Amino acid sequence: MKRIVFYLVVGIIVFGLAGGHAWAQATAQIAGTVRDQSGAVLPGVEITVTQTDTGATRSALSNETGSYVLSNLPIGPYRLEAALSSFRTFVQTGIVLQVNGAPVVNPVLEVGQVSEQVEVQANASLVETHSTGVGELIDSQRVVELPLNGRQATQLINLAGAAATIPLSNVGQLYSGKNNPDEAPISVAGGGANSALTYVMDGGTHNDPINNLGLPLPFPDALQEFKVETSALPAQYGQHGSGAVNVVTKSGTNDFHGNVFEFVRNGVFNARDFFAPVRDSLKRNQFGGTVGGPIVHNKLFFFGGGQFTIQRSAPVTGTNYIPTPAMLAGDFTKITSPGCNGGRQINLKTPFVNNQISRAQLSQPALKMLTYGYGTAEDDCGTVHFGSLNSFSSQYSVGKMDYRISPQHSVFGRYFGAHSFAPPTYTGTPLSITQPSPNDMVTSAVLGDTYVISSKTINSVRATFNKSSIEKTQVPFFGASDLGIQGITEIIPKYLLVTVSNALYSAAGATYPGYLYTTTYQITDDVSMIRGNHQIQFGGNYIRPIHNIWIYLNTAGAFTFNGQVTGLPMADFLIGTPSSFAQNTISEDRERQRYFGLYIQDSWRMTPRLTMNYGLRWEPYFGTVIPRGWVSHFDQNAFLNNVHSTVYPNAPAGTLYPGDAGYDAGNRPMKPKLNDWAPRISLAWDPQGKGRMTVRASWGMFYDLPSTLFYYGYSNEPPWGQAITYNSPPGGFSNPWQGFPGGNPFPYTFSKHSVFPTQAPYVSVPLNYHPPYLNQWNLSVEKQFGANWLAKASYLGTSTIHFWSPQALNPSVYIPGNCNAGQYGLTAPGPCSTTANSQPRRLLTLLNSSQGPYYNSIVTLDDGGTTSYNGLLLSLQHRLSSHFTVQSNYTWSHCISDLGTTLLAGSYTDPSNRRSDRGSCAGTDLRHIFNLSAVLQGPTFSHQLTRSIAGNWQLAVIGSAHSGIPFSATSGIDTDLNGVGGDRATQILPNPYCEHKTINCWLNGAAFATPVANGIRSSMSPYTLVGPGYFDVDLALTKTIRVGERQRVDFRVEAFNVANRTNFLTNSPNNPSAVSTGQQNGTAFGKLLYDVGPRIMQFAIKYAF
Repeated sequence: MKRIVFYLVVGIIVFGLAGGHAWAQATAQIAGTVRDQSGAVLPGVEITVTQTDTGATRSALSNETGSYVLSNLPIGPYRLEAALSSFRTFVQTGIVLQVNGAPVVNPVLEVGQVSEQVEVQANASLVETHSTGVGELIDSQRVVELPLNGRQATQLINLAGAAATIPLSNVGQLYSGKNNPDEAPISVAGGGANSALTYVMDGGTHNDPINNLGLPLPFPDALQEFKVETSALPAQYGQHGSGAVNVVTKSGTNDFHGNVFEFVRNGVFNARDFFAPVRDSLKRNQFGGTVGGPIVHNKLFFFGGGQFTIQRSAPVTGTNYIPTPAMLAGDFTKITSPGCNGGRQINLKTPFVNNQISRAQLSQPALKMLTYGYGTAEDDCGTVHFGSLNSFSSQYSVGKMDYRISPQHSVFGRYFGAHSFAPPTYTGTPLSITQPSPNDMVTSAVLGDTYVISSKTINSVRATFNKSSIEKTQVPFFGASDLGIQGITEIIPKYLLVTVSNALYSAAGATYPGYLYTTTYQITDDVSMIRGNHQIQFGGNYIRPIHNIWIYLNTAGAFTFNGQVTGLPMADFLIGTPSSFAQNTISEDRERQRYFGLYIQDSWRMTPRLTMNYGLRWEPYFGTVIPRGWVSHFDQNAFLNNVHSTVYPNAPAGTLYPGDAGYDAGNRPMKPKLNDWAPRISLAWDPQGKGRMTVRASWGMFYDLPSTLFYYGYSNEPPWGQAITYNSPPGGFSNPWQGFPGGNPFPYTFSKHSVFPTQAPYVSVPLNYHPPYLNQWNLSVEKQFGANWLAKASYLGTSTIHFWSPQALNPSVYIPGNCNAGQYGLTAPGPCSTTANSQPRRLLTLLNSSQGPYYNSIVTLDDGGTTSYNGLLLSLQHRLSSHFTVQSNYTWSHCISDLGTTLLAGSYTDPSNRRSDRGSCAGTDLRHIFNLSAVLQGPTFSHQLTRSIAGNWQLAVIGSAHSGIPFSATSGIDTDLNGVGGDRATQILPNPYCEHKTINCWLNGAAFATPVANGIRSSMSPYTLVGPGYFDVDLALTKTIRVGERQRVDFRVEAFNVANRTNFLTNSPNNPSAVSTGQQNGTAFGKLLYDVGPRIMQFAIKYAF
């Protein structure tokens, strides 16, 4: 801690001496050219801008070409004056600067006295003549007035276009997905799973280092505006490559402003969910307020606010499948019939005849488990409905101070805190355990200092501190001993995980307890200089993320039943033959990162109509440090030569640790890479020279910083951890450790001389690697029509090189034919390759029969992957004028990718062929996206009675539509017998969909072959299937009653999904372990069982002054 503080202080001193367009900070600039009435340029004109809310002023002189630039201006309303001897003073009011904006104001001076004024009341040009990227600004009007479901500002990111929310099933487990209810996994312009957006709030970093998502954002009333930008951004942008979300909180002004509000929901006003028998009983209250104003007029300002949310609800209905009374009697004829399997007949494998199983073969632990609240099947397919508790509370608070020390020097400080809590979802049945019980706290603080060294040189410094505490607990339900299971040491009692593929479970997904604590320090310094026609910027950014986590995954044991024995997962469960059993020690993971970036860029106005932006960014990758040296590397040459570690003498051959010869990366998984340079270049052409049309072309190279949780897999490795997966345990459900080589490895104690278990998983990355980088390019045309309309057309392209893909180094080798007992672990003559002998067939065991059995899976990184994205983005907007504002966009795009990962886990299905898993980008390849947002203000009327009834109405609308989400059909079993998993189904008919699509028949089960573990790999590419499309309209209707000139009361009603359209999903929106449309070995295959939600009503009252 002392060392970190020391680095932070030194960084502040060093950067301060460097003393700007700050790194993605919350500022804007005004630029233009001054001319006289004849069109001749005027040098030496004094340009003064005044922020009308605070009285802050800034001045500059036009250069020899008549050009001027005023950079690093706080956002807000401005007044511009242009004065020169022998000319009348030009004054333009109504200018509104928005975050990262660069409007053009071209004063025209008339001959006359300086004391005479020519005043123009108009906003600046809408056309972007400066930025290299493509983006959309969400202004304060839309932030506050648009109907946001849950009042979550992250919803506005999607309105910017070319953005898609990533389904929960595609963002990983182990909390690599959402850690906070307001975090939103979003892909922009094909930016990958969840690690490509840079979030900045008030100039400070706002990314969650564990998963690289954005931290929670303040509630709408505390936000001024924000901007989403992507594609070939200038060199000042770094850390993540896909784009940037720049958020600005509100500040105080010379007038006191504030509000008090409450938003209320009640289930009686909502529509019934399509899959629910009755309306929900949700009751939610969101209330709070804000206040801001001057402490010292024109000098010191404050702003503060808070929002509190209390949500209560009866259990929300879900669907699953459990054994029927007939199945419990041994009769499986109904559950295997076409009516329960998407039109596909299933027959239980030999030795079971006529889909019958003797009751004597049923597993006693399985029968005992069904007595723990699973209820009774509602039909012959085993359908059961259950309820999960849906209560929630949160508190958000914001505080900000702005101080103008002098006209040249200003500072600010901002604090943001978010605390959310949800009780367990458990309602008496294990099926209701769909989410952990979170108690999450986030703290964020930023200090900013801006100093105007001269009218042509500005320095900006930001220091940021973020801290999060994520504690997820769960209620106990039953343990191994409760079911009569022998041999399991329960590290946490009464938390046995049981998963039956596409059917029942004991607890879903990432519901196990976990404790995650992160701290992030940041210091940035940016300098901006105007030198003739050059606007030069340079600066640096240092970020220090730290995390310490403890995860309780599988610590009480975890069984999986996938149907590999009988052909039906439910039947495997009832006879007690799991496909695998896993148990872990508590995973303790401590990781440290250092991010450092330096950049220099220049905006060169080559001619009055042509500007070139070019720059260079240096982003060395220092790697992730894992304290205590809990990291390893597998060297196959060392394995083949029987070389053992000297640090841990009992380690199997081939695994090396820090301190061993041949391991020269220190306490890092891989060596640092210091030679990472990212050039950027763009051209902006104003063909008319009036600032009302531009043609821009840009290209840039970007690197991406992996999340701190990326290397989590090391925490489970021996000797400091244990994560054993025992495939096809011969002791079955009753005694899973029976027959395990070396005996039950639990309980376990770590020491330097610990005994290494057999069949342990490892992760290993190349010590020398190629970091992934993105090439981005765009071509855009913008045209302003009239005073307030802007149309844009942009082509966006992205290519990722050295994309990291997970690869299995130790797969099982398929051996054709029949073998004798004793060969490859067989206990009787039969096929050489089965799901039961995957471990003896692993590659390393075949190469070295004494050392190979110590290894189960070994996951490494293949840095040869690529991705590509190409899209057309069309947008039309009307800024607030004439009582309305509109913003709409349409995106037509296609994203293709090799298999990626947000954790060092998994593998492409064919470890020798990366391209076998190349296809549409997982969950985000939405070919068509349309967004519309608008705020329409009705007339006020002069007659008091008319005004009170028909006046001061406002309508706000959000409309969204997109094509279906791509998904894969999976077999659910290891069909190719390589021990990797994720095998896809085999399509045998040209059309995989039902002729008449319904919720009970979206995929045609007859279009896919019955999965058989025969060593044959499916030729079907991933994500070739597409789910239903999406369409939604949200409305907010507001009636305002004025109380004097400075006060008002708003009465507001909001409707989300106002048309009550059912938007079906192929996967559960909040439970990645729930049954899914694409899983072939289950009764849900081909069916649509989930939706986004019904129409929801919300009412609000707000008092503002």
